[in-house]
Amino acid sequence: MGNMSIVKVVIKRFRSFPSATLTFDNPLFVVGCNGSGKSNLADIFSFVSEAMASPLQAVFDRRAGIAAVRNKSSGRSYPPNLGLAFEFGQINGISGGRFAFEVKTLPNYGYQIVREQCLVRKSDGTRWWFDRKETSWESNAKGLTPALEASALSLPLIGGDERFSPIFRVLSSMRVYSIEPAKLREMQDPDSGVALRADGGNAASVLQELSRGSEAGEIKSAINNILESIAPATKSVAPKKHGNKLSMQFSQEWGSDKNKRLTFDAFNMSDGTLRSLGLILAVFQKPSPSLLVIEEPEATIHPGALGAVLDLIRQAAKSMQVVVTTHSPELLDAKWINDGNLRVVTWHEGASHVLMPSQATRKAMSEHLMGAGELLRSNALNAEELFSADGDLREGNLFEELA
Repeated sequence: MGNMSIVKVVIKRFRSFPSATLTFDNPLFVVGCNGSGKSNLADIFSFVSEAMASPLQAVFDRRAGIAAVRNKSSGRSYPPNLGLAFEFGQINGISGGRFAFEVKTLPNYGYQIVREQCLVRKSDGTRWWFDRKETSWESNAKGLTPALEASALSLPLIGGDERFSPIFRVLSSMRVYSIEPAKLREMQDPDSGVALRADGGNAASVLQELSRGSEAGEIKSAINNILESIAPATKSVAPKKHGNKLSMQFSQEWGSDKNKRLTFDAFNMSDGTLRSLGLILAVFQKPSPSLLVIEEPEATIHPGALGAVLDLIRQAAKSMQVVVTTHSPELLDAKWINDGNLRVVTWHEGASHVLMPSQATRKAMSEHLMGAGELLRSNALNAEELFSADGDLREGNLFEELA
């Protein structure tokens, strides 16, 4: 298990999830049927990361407004407000922490921050916190007087303060990827290349940026080696200029004769090769994400090449937190994947839930009767019961007492 920045996420009325708690391992594989809510779960990380860099209104607008984001369940047991809470492990010099917020809807598609809370625990026992309740502000961190707006989060305003910056940096550097080969195939407008877009649409710029600096040779070699293991005979890839546009050029070699070599532009390459390159660049981009979410990496990739994709995921988990959504038995065939690496998203009576594997699933894996891939193939990779032994829905609290 690699280091984990985030150890738990509590979800309240976000998209198809009325209430859920996601705990982590690293890497974490999230499985579930089509339409169960895996992409909605992934969007939690995009949503919060974007909210650290953009006005919250813009983040809602990209998703068709708060009405499209807030869960539509009418169950009485669920609070009417949308809320998320992140619990942190040891990160950036702190021993743990927490960030949570809750938003309520207003007429005419408006919204208001009901509460926002942040806690940082230092290894020496020091605690820094703030607790905002609508327009009131409490904190033990002297000198912080953010201008509170009813529709804006506070953490993005004070994220530069050294006391709260560790949590801000983790949340702002979470990245979610659903690579679209068509975007890599197109001519691309150049940019800084310091962050790969969610669809891979600036892959050429990222590749160009990685070609600079003292470690460029080592990084280039690693990228090419992994790419060749997924797409045999593809020896290298490099950015290529076309006037004021960028694309990528791939080189293929075979046999011992170095003259047996062909070059292809990106628009000649297969979807599987381009998606593989996008995944590789997501892992190697600088700066590295704090948490990397990859949606269905197996799409259009030959099952025989998924072992190399798994190796890439396992390598990435050594330096960042990795979450993978999948419904591929081949991807889960690796013997090192255990029940702790799995979470199951289910759909029950109009709502999504994310749960640990069932006791029967855990037993089958721990006793090496069946692996995760075999269980998925046989439709036996099941989730634990939605309700706990005492009949309560498995859920967590958004906020805690700080003072």
